[in-house]
Amino acid sequence: MTNAEIIMLHRVALYQAGLIKGTGRMLEGLDGEEIPEIEEIHTFAHWKQLGFKVRKGEHAVAKFAVWKHRSKTVEVEAEDGTTQTVDKGRMFLKDAFWFASSQVEPMPVKGDA
Repeated sequence: MTNAEIIMLHRVALYQAGLIKGTGRMLEGLDGEEIPEIEEIHTFAHWKQLGFKVRKGEHAVAKFAVWKHRSKTVEVEAEDGTTQTVDKGRMFLKDAFWFASSQVEPMPVKGDA
C-alpha cells in the first residue's frame, strides 16, 4: 500500500469518526453519487513546508505509520574496473502525527508585524 493510500484510508476513517470535517465542497463518486470532500491532513513538518503553522495548543488528530526511505549509497567496483553508485537503502514504516487543515494557519510573511 502506498503512502497516499494509507493517508486517504485514515482521512476517511477520521471523517467517519467525526474527528475531522468536510470542506463544504462535494465531489462526484465513481457511481455518480455526490460525496463530501474531506479536509487535508499532513504532518507538522509538511504543513511547515506548505507555508502553514499548527496553532498553539493543537493536538494531532491521529498517529499512524507511513513508509519512509533511508538512503545509503555505496560505491561498487565492477569486473571491468569501473565503479558504480548503488543505493543500498531500505524502506520502513515510521509513526507520524497528523494535523488537519482546520488546525493550521498561514505563517506570517517576513516583515509583517
